[in-house]
Amino acid sequence: MYWYGSGTDISTDPAEVAARIRTAKTDMTKYVPCDWKQAQQLGLVKNRHDYIETLCRSTIHMSEEGIAACSQEKDVELLQMVRTLDEMDTVINLLTERLIDWYISITPAFSRKYRGSAAGAAKLLPMIGKNGTESMKKIAREILSMSNARTNLMKEVSRIAVSVIPNMSALVGGLVAARLVSRTGSLAAAAKMPGSSMQVIGAEGALFSHIRTGSPSPKHGIMFQHRRVHNAPREVRGHVARALAAKLVIAARLDYYRGELDAKFVDEANAKIDRLMEAEK
Repeated sequence: MYWYGSGTDISTDPAEVAARIRTAKTDMTKYVPCDWKQAQQLGLVKNRHDYIETLCRSTIHMSEEGIAACSQEKDVELLQMVRTLDEMDTVINLLTERLIDWYISITPAFSRKYRGSAAGAAKLLPMIGKNGTESMKKIAREILSMSNARTNLMKEVSRIAVSVIPNMSALVGGLVAARLVSRTGSLAAAAKMPGSSMQVIGAEGALFSHIRTGSPSPKHGIMFQHRRVHNAPREVRGHVARALAAKLVIAARLDYYRGELDAKFVDEANAKIDRLMEAEK
């Protein structure tokens, strides 16, 4: 069977072609590549240009159907929220740095000790909003407003993650789980990922540096944000990250194929990681 059908079942309608291709089971050992002249002999097309144009319409139709199907996945909104959150972090940090540099330029005696820390920025912005120029005050208020919006969005991400990826959220928290899925591209991609890849998501720079120069390999990436990893003793942190990554991949598969919390799995996974940390002390 060719993409336009065979026998009496022939058509160049994009929807019919797409449906036919999805159900076709072609034996590639006997497959003969299609020649546009065959379609011309059947009266489907007038010439080669017509054949190519018809084939393009069919493939574009299938692409549109695929995109529409992807947009209906349950993790689409969550991924967009996480990416928005990360973009807001970037914008807030950049604007804060710029505003502080600006404030220092007209206040040379100002201490730089607050720079580079979130706590410092939290103290500086209200101060600049009170003592800076009128333009500085407006920008400081805008940054503070955006920070509040960012905090609310973070809570919303955590809340939705619990329903979309319940098992991953139960292991590492909603925000970290959502960031892991966001970096993999989708929950489906996370479910097909090996644990070793999950372990170093977010540490791509260090990984490629390790491959190119032989520098020490990264032990963790985004997973470091979770307390079980960053609170673990330095000498066992890699072991904890590896074990947790393996459990996260299983959790991603449960979330993708079942879509509901498996409390027994979560309890056993947490217990195993706790035993590992205790054994390494």
